Amino acid sequence: MKFIRIILLSSALLSFTVMSSQDTTALIDAMVKEANENSQLERLAHEMLDVIGPRLVGTPQMKKAHDWAVSTFKSWDVDVRNEKWGEWRGWERGITHIDMLEPRVQTLQGMQLAWNPSTGSKGVKAEVITLPNKIIDSMDFQKWLPSVKGKLVMVSMKQPTGRPDYNWEEFATEESFEKMKSEREKQTEEWRQNIRNTGYNSRSIIGALEEAGAVGIISCNWSRGFGVNKIFSARTKAIPTVDVELEDYTMLYRLAEYGDKPVVKIVAESKELGRVPTFNTIAELKGTEKPNEYIVLSAHFDSWDGATGATDNGTGSLVMLEAMRLLKKFYPNPKRTILVGLWGSEEQGLNGSRAFVEDHPEVVDGLQALFNQDNGTGRVVRISGGGFLNSYDYISRWLYPVPEDIKKHIETDFPGMPGGGGSDYASFLAMGAPAFNLSALNWSYWNYTWHTNRDTYDKIVFDDVRSNAILTAILAYMASEDPEKSSRQKIVLPINPRTGEQRSWPSPRSPQRDGMKN
Repeated sequence: MKFIRIILLSSALLSFTVMSSQDTTALIDAMVKEANENSQLERLAHEMLDVIGPRLVGTPQMKKAHDWAVSTFKSWDVDVRNEKWGEWRGWERGITHIDMLEPRVQTLQGMQLAWNPSTGSKGVKAEVITLPNKIIDSMDFQKWLPSVKGKLVMVSMKQPTGRPDYNWEEFATEESFEKMKSEREKQTEEWRQNIRNTGYNSRSIIGALEEAGAVGIISCNWSRGFGVNKIFSARTKAIPTVDVELEDYTMLYRLAEYGDKPVVKIVAESKELGRVPTFNTIAELKGTEKPNEYIVLSAHFDSWDGATGATDNGTGSLVMLEAMRLLKKFYPNPKRTILVGLWGSEEQGLNGSRAFVEDHPEVVDGLQALFNQDNGTGRVVRISGGGFLNSYDYISRWLYPVPEDIKKHIETDFPGMPGGGGSDYASFLAMGAPAFNLSALNWSYWNYTWHTNRDTYDKIVFDDVRSNAILTAILAYMASEDPEKSSRQKIVLPINPRTGEQRSWPSPRSPQRDGMKN
């Protein structure tokens, strides 16, 4: 594979038949001007993130988001529908209060996990204990297990430092930094072995503690940054599970270790809503010449709910909304049909997009190109050919008229390799359809916003998101206008050096359509 800067493609493209007419130039200039001078991104972000909030599958907020997207597209006179693809466990987050009452009073920073059983308004109050430091084997653990009855149990390792590694690199001596990392690695392995010695793993031990009479679980899924924890789902059936931020979690742990018998009260209210429908929002500009060929603008609409899902994947959804607004205003009668897919339940396994692929084989068969965005707020810096042998030819044509200040940051990889399943483009790619991920600059995505309690509006870099909307709108326009159908010829995949066997193209997977089975 060869990496080529888009800025260097101009000379190679001279031999192509590129759509560079005055009409095309004028249309693209108009879209760029509109995007820069009349952007709707900030308003849309406020409505989606501040007003509606997080979009956890099965919650009323997820349904409100789908309905809001329909209303928004309709306000631009774009045909749109919410398509049901399955059902999920309905749940609504309520108030969380976590207060230490002994040995002193302090409100702790934390929150209940998704699908957490409600404590009701009275809550639960109990002493906090830790798992034993040295568990010999499963029989030893079973002897200790009855001691959890009536207690709140801490189930995460006490981190040795709350400072991220980059902070140590800047200020610590090299010897001190290396010592900390070595001790942390040793402590982590000892913790993992201790869990293995129980006869359970870090997930299944939760059920054992609940069955033994624990009245609640306290965890800390630190994201290796200041003030950030990752927030996922509860695994308890009837007792609360709360994630407490590292600073308070490690304080509680020390109090329990030193025998100070901390007492905590947890109020974690929530509502079970039974079985609820789940949706994808599909917006459409019908093709005038080739209506059975498709360009799909793809982003997952759902999020975890530790915060408001701003960069995962509010920003990707905003890009597709704004791109469609630009296309409707300046290119309302495309040659090929242009769809926007705002998918549900990506976070539980690409379920919305996998369902769409199963339910709409005509779109997969007629796909000219899919453009997907789902990795934070940054400007697009990489586009791969996804393992399609001739992807250089058509993607280069489509990128040609993109403004230089946008494409100069983009590195391409032709023909690239097929993605294995990290985001919704993989649902289409597995079917052999030309689906491409618009990979973005990470802006500390993995530590600070991906699935965390800090993924909020203020983390959005609107200049980068605006550039991505312009890029996406131009790619959709060029792919629609292209006189040629994009080739689906695949590369011969290389040998996997670990197995000595030839790599295989990703296989399609069916969605989970019944979330009540979780």
